Amino acid sequence: MSVRFLHSADWQLGMTRHFLSGEAQARFSQARIDAIRTLGRLAADTGAAFIVVSGDVFETNQVSPQTVRRALDALRSVPVPVFLLPGNHDPLDAGSVFRTPTFAGGRPPNVTVLEDGTPHAIPGVPGIEVVGAPWFTKRPLTDLVAAACANLEPRAGVRRVLVAHGATDDLIALDNPAAIRVAAAEAALAEGRMAYLALGDRHSTTSVGPTGRIWYAGAPEPTDYDELDAGNALVVELRDDGRCEVARHHTGTWRFARERFDLDGAGGLDVLAGWLDRLAPKDRTIVKLTLVGTVSLSANAQLEAMLEHQRDLFAAIEQWERHTELVVRPDDDDFADQRLSGFAAEALATLREEAAGTGAGAETARDALALLVRFASGAGAAA
Repeated sequence: MSVRFLHSADWQLGMTRHFLSGEAQARFSQARIDAIRTLGRLAADTGAAFIVVSGDVFETNQVSPQTVRRALDALRSVPVPVFLLPGNHDPLDAGSVFRTPTFAGGRPPNVTVLEDGTPHAIPGVPGIEVVGAPWFTKRPLTDLVAAACANLEPRAGVRRVLVAHGATDDLIALDNPAAIRVAAAEAALAEGRMAYLALGDRHSTTSVGPTGRIWYAGAPEPTDYDELDAGNALVVELRDDGRCEVARHHTGTWRFARERFDLDGAGGLDVLAGWLDRLAPKDRTIVKLTLVGTVSLSANAQLEAMLEHQRDLFAAIEQWERHTELVVRPDDDDFADQRLSGFAAEALATLREEAAGTGAGAETARDALALLVRFASGAGAAA
């Protein structure tokens, strides 16, 4: 008979990000718990018989009891069996979160931790078994998929879903003893030792190998800028005619956006402002900006005021300092409309002289001039 199930991975519950404020971090954390309930609804909507989670359920084995309890409460609402695999973030070692009284005492009956290579039958779904290849340490010394497959003899009428975690040998160096050998995995598929290999570790949804039976599900919520296709779950169908069909379903509600802007010229700030305005939802978008070019003090004051305003709208806006090459240079237009007198006028003249130099105080003087221009023009008050 055909069977349909959900493949997810890399929930990393309890993940924190240094660039998020306390309020934004709370929303980021809640989204990861909400993703569990989203998967439960997706399972019901698609007729999935069970869910497998291919490692890194938790960010670390030291997550707070509150995070564990909230995760278990969300898992309790899922209407199908859920199989959780310990990965490199939460290995099944002596300090495993899965062995704590909080998890063990609160684990709902629909949740199974894949603690070894024992095949698990699915109630009401004949001919299907779920097998785990759990991590027992952060640095395994063998291909855990190959080790699990070696203990699985093909059985007529039985199709197995092997749940594993780690990088395949087409992604990391061949001398890594823990690399998952794709050719060996494909051979195990051909031999009938397994029917589908559900992988975790890579946060971007990725198909591996030629058969379409080895997949990284990707994280259900994005976690970083480098992810190409995160925020998905996979609906996998093992058909009664022997085929395997895999469909992406978008689950993510957050977004990481990274962009480079050249602010030379009159329209540079407008392009940046327009790009930020179009991003949505802002409260769930994390932005990293690379800013290059030369701007006047007045333009820089406008830039700072704009970013200050936008930071109140976005989850976070950070600048990629390693790649940012923004030079602020005073010009006469910066001071044409400034009507300063007394001490302020004297300070302006002194700062302009220092800013024109190349000494250690030139950059400090330019920063001070930018602040003076901003407040004198009302930008500081408006912000």
